[in-house]
Amino acid sequence: MLQEYPLLEAFLTGLVSGFLVSIPVGPINVTIIHEGAERGFRWAVFIGLGAVLMETIYCAIGFAGFSELFTTNVAKAVLQLASFALMSFLGIKYLFAKEVKTTSRSAERMEDRFHPHTAFMTGFVRTLGNPGVLLLWVALSATFLSHEWVDPNWNSKSLCIAGVAAGGLVWFTLLSYVVSVGHRHLSDKSLLNMTRSAGGMLLVAALALGYKLALLLAIVLKGAGMPKS
Repeated sequence: MLQEYPLLEAFLTGLVSGFLVSIPVGPINVTIIHEGAERGFRWAVFIGLGAVLMETIYCAIGFAGFSELFTTNVAKAVLQLASFALMSFLGIKYLFAKEVKTTSRSAERMEDRFHPHTAFMTGFVRTLGNPGVLLLWVALSATFLSHEWVDPNWNSKSLCIAGVAAGGLVWFTLLSYVVSVGHRHLSDKSLLNMTRSAGGMLLVAALALGYKLALLLAIVLKGAGMPKS
């Protein structure tokens, strides 16, 4: 039904993905949890705003990159297989996580270079120092285009990017509110449960991608004239 409203579909695709990608506990969520409990809601939200800005820049880079080259059914099938593998890997990784990763060497080097002194810049720099985020959004933007959830024009892409920003901001605002109102740190068990819940949702998304991949492969095989088994 959403296919009748392609711009709405693009926005909702960004909204859902931006929200889900933000849930697994990493450097940004840990920073919000710790500093939000100490410095309050406003400080925590601005950390989230900085992270969201960098996330949307990475998402825009993904849409501006090589993802537009995937136009044939064979290329789409290859890309969707890679997307299915990526989502499955992340889902399993988060679902069976045993500890929460709070930082990375690249993020530490970036902080040593820029020395962020504000909440906004802390969120921005810590996301900037995580190259995995860029790779994820390159893969996701290509996935959205190959599945035709986002059309290959900048009106549709821009709405998807806006959705990504809105989804990430919703999650970080909710998290900031919870930790600032309680004025306490969440337990390690709670952090792991958040990450594992996100892993479960990513696996559900992977199953949906796998179903669409199977349909596309059937079209490719039919077009190639290969006999059915």
